[in-house]
Amino acid sequence: FDCFTAPESYTFAFKGFLECNWLQVLEVGIDPVHASFLHRFFEDEKPSEGYGRQFRDDTDGANIPVTQVLRDFPRTTIDVEDTNYGLRILSLREIDEVRTHIRITNLLFPQAIVIPMSNNMIITQWHVPVDNEHCYWYAIFTDFNQIVDKDSMRNQRLKLYELPDYMPRLNKSNNYGYDPQEQKDRTYTGMGMDINVHDQWAVESLGPIQDRTLEQLGTSDKAITANRRLLIQAVNAMQNGEVMPPDVPRPDVNGVKGPPAVDTIGESGNWSEYWPTVDAARRQRSAWAGKE
Repeated sequence: FDCFTAPESYTFAFKGFLECNWLQVLEVGIDPVHASFLHRFFEDEKPSEGYGRQFRDDTDGANIPVTQVLRDFPRTTIDVEDTNYGLRILSLREIDEVRTHIRITNLLFPQAIVIPMSNNMIITQWHVPVDNEHCYWYAIFTDFNQIVDKDSMRNQRLKLYELPDYMPRLNKSNNYGYDPQEQKDRTYTGMGMDINVHDQWAVESLGPIQDRTLEQLGTSDKAITANRRLLIQAVNAMQNGEVMPPDVPRPDVNGVKGPPAVDTIGESGNWSEYWPTVDAARRQRSAWAGKE
């Protein structure tokens, strides 16, 4: 995996505590559509002011802030591909007849994700249970292009998390910092500019263990549906005392590289051929990723 291949200076690690079951946290990470709503900003920052924060960069391939793409083009076409590590999730937002926003994310079965943070940085994040009703997320931020500014990354996150237990400063007790005026003028949630708070509220508001019998999954839930099928297969196999069946990915799979996580804009009719070239070019430019 890129996060383990990269030199230490090109990575930064952090974690955070959540008051809910690990699976509902994972499912936010494999849902491409929620970003257009839960993380909707009504104004766009300059990319130079958004270092270390997700969705604050310009898209690769066009001078359009990712926040604008998510806001203006919420209708998303989703495809899910089986891989030897889990799932590759492809989400497409058609900008016009010739341009499509392409976002490639990954599920490392059973409880991790690899997603793009910006044009040059990715996030590999595990969701680790403490018990049935609490978990930690552990994230490794990995930059292909430049040495990570660890002090900036750490200071940003310490504004939201208290040490030594990595407890969120914004939580149920203070209504996650909700501000109705902000919700009217600046953000969809009214819960500040950091998307970690939005996600925390969304997954904790479902209760410690989400009641999935009340769900009605739809087209936008393709990745969640595919993951649950894998989980059911794995659970059934374990209950029967069997090794996981061949069509369920092993979490210790060997030979996996990457996996690629990309956020870019390409030709609408050629998107499937285009996004791998973006990842390949990024690796070729990198001081470490193109090396065997």
